[in-house]
Amino acid sequence: MTEQQNLDTKDCISPNHVAHELADNVMPAKANFRKSKTFVLAIAAGALIAFGAQVSLNVMTGTEAVSWGFAKLIGAMTFATGLMMVVLTGAELFTGNVMMTFSVIEKKTSLAKLLRNWTIVYIGNFVGSVILATIIYFTGCSHNSHEALGVLGLTTAYTKVNLTFVEAFTRGILCNWLVCLAIWMASSSRHVIGKIFAIFFPITTFVASGYEHSIANMYFISNGLFLKATPAIAAASGLSAEQLATLNIKSFLLGNLLPVTLGNMVGAFVFVVLLFWTAYLRDDHGKDLSK
Repeated sequence: MTEQQNLDTKDCISPNHVAHELADNVMPAKANFRKSKTFVLAIAAGALIAFGAQVSLNVMTGTEAVSWGFAKLIGAMTFATGLMMVVLTGAELFTGNVMMTFSVIEKKTSLAKLLRNWTIVYIGNFVGSVILATIIYFTGCSHNSHEALGVLGLTTAYTKVNLTFVEAFTRGILCNWLVCLAIWMASSSRHVIGKIFAIFFPITTFVASGYEHSIANMYFISNGLFLKATPAIAAASGLSAEQLATLNIKSFLLGNLLPVTLGNMVGAFVFVVLLFWTAYLRDDHGKDLSK
């Protein structure tokens, strides 16, 4: 029985085979999706991550009686649902697709196809996030718990746009290091429950630690902009007019989304792609891995 046949009888695929599967098959296939397929799957991913973001706000509302760290843990555990849905539905998420650089290094995907995919997916993720933020706004759910849910959403967005460039950038690095590890680990399991657990712990770690995810922030800050324009919630937040003025489109795009996106790209490329390419792929060129 060959090593490959041996692996087929197990739940966990070896890290070496995960690296080759991503570089040789999964990521090149993504690069060759037709544009319309890529775009609709990206819209789906943006919305699914937004669902995770919104439920994390819901469960953290009204946690004043517990410690700050425990409240973060509760929110983090529910947020992980978003990436679980993305992975299990095959939706296209920009932060995960940074790992397409595996296949570029291996010359299985061209740089042009990589950039096309990233552009379409990033825009689609943004559209999906804003669609869900719009729908959530019109549900009126942000007024739940005597405006407390809306206040948490507004103050969350305010905090994010007031990070310094370095804070947002480094938090973005740490976030996508963990997100891509979650996707890598999920790829190693053949069973749904294994994929769920592989995603749950790294994502819980990143959210509870306060790191920054560009696609989640597309929702968090869009939601905050809607809430800023809601007088009852803005008043209940306790933020002054000057503070609320810092939450705007410019601070959204340039103050948070730009540094966080760059950090997400660095985190995935340097600490997942380059590390594991060096460990598993660099020395395997020309080898027959089925032996």
